[in-house]
Amino acid sequence: MKTTKIFSILSIAFALFVGAFAHAQQITTTPLPAGITQQQASAYQISPTHLQNVQSYEEAEQIGFQFQRANQAPMPAPAATFRSNVFAQKFHAAIKDKVTGYAMQLRLNGAPNQTLIWNWAQTPANSSLGWNLDRRMHVASVSKLITGIAMLKLLDEKGISVDAKIINYLPDYWAKGNNIGQISFRNLLQHRSGFSTGGSSSSFNTMKTRVAAGVPGVGGYDYENMNFGLCRILISVINGNINKNSNFGVLNDQIWDMVTISSYRNYVQTKVFNPAGVANAGFAPAAGGALAYRFPHGNQAGWNSGDLSTMSGGAGWRLSVTEVLKVMDHARRKNTILPANRTQFLLDNRLGIDQIINTPAGKLYNKNGAWRDGDCANNPRQEQCVAVFLPNGYEIVVFVNSRIGAGCESLRGLVTETYLDSFQ
Repeated sequence: MKTTKIFSILSIAFALFVGAFAHAQQITTTPLPAGITQQQASAYQISPTHLQNVQSYEEAEQIGFQFQRANQAPMPAPAATFRSNVFAQKFHAAIKDKVTGYAMQLRLNGAPNQTLIWNWAQTPANSSLGWNLDRRMHVASVSKLITGIAMLKLLDEKGISVDAKIINYLPDYWAKGNNIGQISFRNLLQHRSGFSTGGSSSSFNTMKTRVAAGVPGVGGYDYENMNFGLCRILISVINGNINKNSNFGVLNDQIWDMVTISSYRNYVQTKVFNPAGVANAGFAPAAGGALAYRFPHGNQAGWNSGDLSTMSGGAGWRLSVTEVLKVMDHARRKNTILPANRTQFLLDNRLGIDQIINTPAGKLYNKNGAWRDGDCANNPRQEQCVAVFLPNGYEIVVFVNSRIGAGCESLRGLVTETYLDSFQ
């Protein structure tokens, strides 16, 4: 009897061991996704060296929501009218001697209204390329506006509320720390998730580690690239490009990163860029794009900030002034990306938008972005842009490929102040 019982126990133990071994074998031998080889996954870098010392521009990344005019200047009178020609004159006068170069277009109901082009996209130290509206540059955190539009579109397509919790769509193999189950899509898109990285990174490893660590609470404002980096993972899972319980063994992180970057890019291209007439958008620099410079640039060569795909979601897109304006136009009024009322919902709920400012003509909504290779005090090479939805059907986009003046002045602030100074 005792011998039979011992044998039975040993049989169960052996069966459990065999089952565990078989499960482990199943995990490590899960077929790789189409288009990804073992060699590619093994060689893949989750945190490329060229991203280790760059910074998002903190200037009003940590923004105050109560806008106050510079030098306590009063708001224009409610009856005043915006003069776009005055805006163009004032803006050019204010910026032209403080930057390496810039391109700007103000549109009214999707049609060009005012255009300004100034100086170098690539100086003679590189290829002597002047600015134009079709020259691409890294738009940095303006990528968050693109991601916000894509995220809202997919949630609407799948019947998921912006107040649904993200934990149901995160990778199963990630550990989830305190309060992760309380974070909603709205929290991510408003930078109210509770994540605080202390830097600009939103690499796959950073996001995985921070999710495992949990957050002390949800609802407080903290501008973090990883809020929108997580969106590319969530978009990929919700859209069915990767199953949340997918596990590829020792190469799991690399494959998840590769798949979600590719899936995010394809979804945004198909659902956001294609309807707006923007072809072949990506994260890697191409010939003829703008480079980032110091100011003054002297004879120094510009900075190519490199392939930024591992930052996708929160940064990374390389677009032109024209292309950003096309997306804004189609999202706001053409109903080709989102219904116009859903875009207005996105704006009013600050989903991928930084500031909402009351002006005499109505509400102004802006999103800025900047990327630089050092601190402002050390005259970094910098690329920056701002996209603004203005009242009464106006939109404006400005690209600048250096800091603004010796003090790294705020591009967003300059656009806003000039707009308010152009009412008569």
